[in-house]
Amino acid sequence: MSKYIVKGKSEEEDSWAYFTINKKIGPEKIQHYQNIDEASGAPLAQQLFYLPFVKSVRIGASELQVERFNILKWEEVIEEVSDQIQKYLNEGGIVIHQKSNEKIPVSIYAESTPNPSVMKFVANKPLVTASMEFKNIDEAINAPIAQKLFHFPFVKEVFIDANYLSITKFDVASWEEVVMEVRSFIREYIEEGNTIVNVQSIAEKKKKTANQQEKIYNATEQEIVNILDEYIKPAVASDGGNIAFEEFDEENKIVKVILQGACSGCPSSTFTLKNGIETMLKEMMPGKINQVEAING
Repeated sequence: MSKYIVKGKSEEEDSWAYFTINKKIGPEKIQHYQNIDEASGAPLAQQLFYLPFVKSVRIGASELQVERFNILKWEEVIEEVSDQIQKYLNEGGIVIHQKSNEKIPVSIYAESTPNPSVMKFVANKPLVTASMEFKNIDEAINAPIAQKLFHFPFVKEVFIDANYLSITKFDVASWEEVVMEVRSFIREYIEEGNTIVNVQSIAEKKKKTANQQEKIYNATEQEIVNILDEYIKPAVASDGGNIAFEEFDEENKIVKVILQGACSGCPSSTFTLKNGIETMLKEMMPGKINQVEAING
């Protein structure tokens, strides 16, 4: 059996290197992996991600495309990487598991929320590791699934969290008319292995969250945050929304929060704030809370 021969090349200052192989190794349609978790079905790509300078990997029929971080230049390592790929292939290393090209069985069910403009679409698998809200298509630049959803003329906002999407619609259509269309789109999109949100979006979200967590809360503020996280957020999430602590006006004893997803603009949000969140905070923190306000609802 003839051996694999790998040749690498890269233009000066180009972040991508192109490795051509003398025999077919992958699918006709290029597969793009942006981190080691996405490459779970592609052992060769996973091996490349162990190199500290590898940012992303694309695998085609007879070519590998590898993107680097700016910690070095390709001219410093391209020959070494070519040799490693060639050795891997000639030792019988697996490029892509056959099953990775098959559709992933996905089920999506639609669930109504207290907000009549919002429908919650729940998947049988995790979608994201941090909640994300998109008010328009421009905000969704790093969330391909949200961008696609904004192409539906009735989609106003998209909120993604854990294993579900909450979609807010304009009044141009009723959910009865469009819910099956949206449900089918989301299921097919996920089944085909398309990207939900890209690595940059996740990294930015985690960085923002980390920066928020760096803020030092006083004892009262920390107590409010703990109550919201433990008692309020799970209930709100079940309705397709999210609540985030914004600030505490200690002088007037007013808690300010941000409502997202199904909670944002919900007709019953005022009732929820006053008879749910506000009541609970007053009972659990007697004498410390007078009022709860949503700064966006």
